[in-house]
Amino acid sequence: MIWSEPHIETVQHIEYAVVTHRWGFAEERATDIDAHWERLRAAKPRLFNGRVFMMSGYAIEDGVLRGTGFETDFKAFQAWRDFGFPDQSVINCFAMAALRSADGAFILGRMGEHTAAAGRLYFPAGTPDPSDVKAGHIDLDGSALRELTEETGLTIADLTLSPDWTLVFDGPRLACMKPMRSHLDAIALVTQCEAFLAEEKEPELAGLLPVFSEKQFDVTRMPDFMRDYMKSGF
Repeated sequence: MIWSEPHIETVQHIEYAVVTHRWGFAEERATDIDAHWERLRAAKPRLFNGRVFMMSGYAIEDGVLRGTGFETDFKAFQAWRDFGFPDQSVINCFAMAALRSADGAFILGRMGEHTAAAGRLYFPAGTPDPSDVKAGHIDLDGSALRELTEETGLTIADLTLSPDWTLVFDGPRLACMKPMRSHLDAIALVTQCEAFLAEEKEPELAGLLPVFSEKQFDVTRMPDFMRDYMKSGF
């Protein structure tokens, strides 16, 4: 088991190496996974069974998170999540663009109805995929910025990035938060991003929400790790 009790740590660097790994859950539950995927696709035909990475081990030492990850089908990852995380020897490690406006609001995206996480409120993020691999390592910095641009239209030129990572451990999830600040206030930032969404043919986000305080938390749509992270920043 590599899961951890919920807590938050700060590191200066992440080294996430790609390894070859046979995932017992995906092999042993292949029939169940396929049936589950067909049900999901019947409800949301635009779901795509791409390739993603799961973390198989990690350690933190001297301000560095060192992990190993293996490639698998998205449908297997989705089933692992939907079946209640039955295999505790792996963890979902992903990067998030922890976006904040110049006037202090966290800027969250509301996932579109066609997505696997419809209606949920997150920072721009995604499970790492093969496009994030460079020289045998998963580039979480690149993953966070790629997801940010794809979902909001923002680029690194629009932001000031923290040199550090904030790691939010939450059982089967490890959210690697890259803090980043816009020079725009919340209203201007949301307006700019939603103008980008309006021009997209199939945007991943249905809209954006600025969050200035814990009073605005929506416990039905914000996962625990999101609320824990934002609490630490207020």
